[in-house]
Amino acid sequence: MLTRIPNHYGDDTCSSCVTSGDYIFLAHHGGGQDVDDVVHQTRETFESMARTLAAVGASLSDIVQLNYYIKDPRDFRRGADVFREYFPNGAPARTTVVTSFIAPSCLCQMDAIAYRPRVGR
Repeated sequence: MLTRIPNHYGDDTCSSCVTSGDYIFLAHHGGGQDVDDVVHQTRETFESMARTLAAVGASLSDIVQLNYYIKDPRDFRRGADVFREYFPNGAPARTTVVTSFIAPSCLCQMDAIAYRPRVGR
């Protein structure tokens, strides 16, 4: 069974996340674009993902694979260092991609796959 969670920005062509069985697929998440700092935006993006995961009974620790999109390759190390704050027991598999964003103030976004075994199976 699929469950689709709408996003918060009103684009009905993309769900915030979709659950399928034990898997949760998170679409592009971002945040903190009011501050021109990749560290701040990375933290806010993790907080956004945490809220989405909580809505389906999961947490960041359930993430098994994550794509980290950044605008400027010079921001890679500073942004990637934030991962230690959110994954103290080891980070998920990750790919980092340098790309442009529609919003000029966006320095990073993420999407991810989480695994959360359903209870009672």
